[in-house]
Amino acid sequence: MSKDAPRKLKPATQLVHGGTMRSAFGEMSEALFLTQSFDYPTMEAAEARFKGDDPGFIYSRFSNPTVAMFEQRMVLLEGAEAARATASGMAAVTAALLAQVRAGDHVVAARALFGSCLYVVEDLLPRLGVASTLVDGADLSQWKAAIRPETKLFFLESPTNPGLEVYDVQAIADLAHNAGARLVVDNVFATPLLQKPMALGADVVVYSATKHIDGQGRCLGGIILSSQAIIEESIHNFLRQTGPAMSPFNAWVMLKGLETLPLRVNQQTASAARIADFLAEQAGVTKVLYPFRKDHPQAELARRQMSGGGTLVSFVLESKDAAFRLANALQIVRISNNLGDAKSLITHPATTTHQRLTPEARATLGITDGMLRLSVGLEDVEDLIEDLAEGLAAAR
Repeated sequence: MSKDAPRKLKPATQLVHGGTMRSAFGEMSEALFLTQSFDYPTMEAAEARFKGDDPGFIYSRFSNPTVAMFEQRMVLLEGAEAARATASGMAAVTAALLAQVRAGDHVVAARALFGSCLYVVEDLLPRLGVASTLVDGADLSQWKAAIRPETKLFFLESPTNPGLEVYDVQAIADLAHNAGARLVVDNVFATPLLQKPMALGADVVVYSATKHIDGQGRCLGGIILSSQAIIEESIHNFLRQTGPAMSPFNAWVMLKGLETLPLRVNQQTASAARIADFLAEQAGVTKVLYPFRKDHPQAELARRQMSGGGTLVSFVLESKDAAFRLANALQIVRISNNLGDAKSLITHPATTTHQRLTPEARATLGITDGMLRLSVGLEDVEDLIEDLAEGLAAAR
C-alpha cells in the first residue's frame, strides 16, 4: 500500500492497524505509556506546548499517547472527526451533556434510558439550572412538542436498555437541527459496527467502552465522538478541567479489544438471533424482544438503520419468581449486570439496572417483574440454548 495514496481501509482492518503510533523501538503491540507528565527539551518548548503552538503531550489528564491511539482508532471506526476517551461510560454520557449546556438551557431525552443516564437527565441537570423533558422516544410528535426556544440537546439510546426499542435517529436528528439543537446518541447496544448514528444525523455519539469494546470483562472506559469543532469547543476543555480521564492501561486494553471486535460482535449477533427464535417458541415465555425479529414493533426501522440485530435479547416470563428460578438454574450463563462480554450474562432489570425507578415508571417502559435481559456471549450457541432450556424447565 502506497504511503503517498493510502487506500480506504475497511473496519476490520482499521481495528487492527488504525491510529497506531510506534516509538523508536518499532514495537508491534501498541506501547503502554504509563506516565503522568512529559519532558520538554527547553522552557521555550514547554511554553509552546501550553500555548498550543506545539501539538505534543502535556499531562495524561489532558491527553496521553496510548489513549490517543484508542481515540484515533475509534474515530476511524465511527466515521467521526475527533474523540475523547473517559474513565467510564457514564463519564462519557455526563461530559457529553454537561459540556454543551449551561443554566437556563433545556434538554429533551427519551424516557427509556439506563438508570444512571436518567439520574443525570432528571436529577443532576435540573440542580444545575438545566431543565429537562422526558418523552416517548418512538413518538416523533412528543419530541417536537417538547421543544422550547432554549432547547439545546436531544438525548437518546437506541436500541434501548432493556426493552430494545429502536428509535428513528435520522428523523429525531432533523427535529433537533430544525430547532437549533444537537442530538447525542448512546450507541452502546448497537455497537459502532451495527449502527452509525453520525451517518444518520447525530452530532455526538457516546459509548461505554466497558461493554463490547473491551468485551472481556476487564476494565472500565468510555468515549465521546463528534466533529472537531464540538470536541474542541465543548468536550475537550470540560474533560481537561474536570478530570474523568481514561487511564493509559485501560486504553491499551481497549485497543486490544478493538482488534477482535468484529469477530466477537458478528458471532454474538448470530447467536442472539438464534436464541431469540428459540425463546419465542418456548412455553412460559410471554414475549421476546429482538430488533431483527419480524414481531419486533420497530423491525422495519431496525433493519433500515442497523446492519444486525445486536447481541442482546430481552424476554418476559409470567412473574418475578419464574424469572429468578430460570436465572438461578443456569449453569453457563452468569448472573451479572454487565453486557457485551465474551461470557453470556443475564440480569433482572426491575431489581438491578432499573430498580431506582418507581413501579409506574418501569411499567411505562415495559419493564415487568418477569423481564430478563440476556447478553449473548461467545459460547457455543447449542450449549446456550440447552442451558436456557434447563432454566425454563426450572422456571415452570
